[in-house]
Formats: sequence, C-alpha cells, structure tokens
Amino acid sequence: MTEATSPDSPFLVVGLGNPGPRYEATRHNVGKMVVDELAERTHPMPSTFSIHKKSNTEAIETRFGETKVILAKPRSFMNLSGGPIKALAGFFRIPADRIIVVHDELDLDFGTVRLKFGGGENGHNGLKSTSKALGTRDYYRARIGVGRPPGRQDPADYVLRPFSNSEAADLGAICATAADGIELLISHGLAYAQNQIHTR
Repeated sequence: MTEATSPDSPFLVVGLGNPGPRYEATRHNVGKMVVDELAERTHPMPSTFSIHKKSNTEAIETRFGETKVILAKPRSFMNLSGGPIKALAGFFRIPADRIIVVHDELDLDFGTVRLKFGGGENGHNGLKSTSKALGTRDYYRARIGVGRPPGRQDPADYVLRPFSNSEAADLGAICATAADGIELLISHGLAYAQNQIHTR
C-alpha cells in the first residue's frame, strides 16, 4: 500500500453516520461531527451543505491552502455509505487514495484519534460498504475512538446511543483534534500528521 499518488486531484473527506435527527448526536455519527468542524474552518465559510443529488450526499466544495477539498456527509444509512461515496468520487474524478473516511472506532479508547491508510474494516459496516463500493481498502481513515460498551451492552446498540454528558463535554476538543489531523494529512502527508496527532 502507498500514500496518495495523484497530487493534482482534490481530496474527498467523508463523515460517516446515519441520517436524521434521531441519530444526530449518537456515537456512530461522530464522523459527521468532524466534517462539520472542518466546514466551520473554511474561509469564507459556506452557509450550509448543499444536497448533491447524483450521489445522495450533502457536500461542500472548499480549499485548505492550495488544495481543493470536498467535504461530504452521505444521506444514506451507515451500512449503505459506499454507494454515495463512490458516486461523489466519480463525479469529481477523485481516486480512492485521495479519499479520507472519518468514522467511529470501538477498538480505540474514547477520545483517541488515529489516522491510517488502508487496512481492514474491524467489523465497521460503513467501512465494509465503502471498501466494497470502491473495490479497494486503500483509502485513508480518520478513526475516532468511542470505546467499548460497558458490561454486556450490545455494541450495535451502544453506537446508536448519544454520548454521555461527560463525553459530550469533551466532544468539541476531540472533533477539533481530528480536524487538525485531517488538515495536516492533506497539507503535509500521512506520516507528518500521525507524528503530530498520535502523540496528543
């Protein structure tokens, strides 16, 4: 596996989650929260995400430095994320190695942020759908730790629950760290971004 090899292509940053107000504040939607944080950093800041009908996503075209970036949130449910991502990448002619998928991660402690390229899906349905649709696992991931459920709680139920009050208090800082990492990945590459973010 190699890092991105198409320097003139835009980056596509996709926040995974489920649609609708019922799921808005749940652990499974932290990827969308990070993309919202990135959108707030753009200058001039777009007033809102626009619906991109051909891909069934909400998307913004922006720039980070000299690099064009598409920020997107699929309007499908998590386990169907791949179709919208593939369609949007196809529309903007973005190769898989310029896609960054932002998602919740049960196998990381709450608040931990990790960046990687390629690898398995760890049972994550959004990643499974993405890899299948793209025909490759070779895309970037920004993994946001939500921790394992307490006791015998079903992980599928756990990720569809809102963050606890104490977790919610830290959520802004966690999303900011993840957004920092994604910006560094785009501007300086994966190794540099990992060195900066993984030590926090």
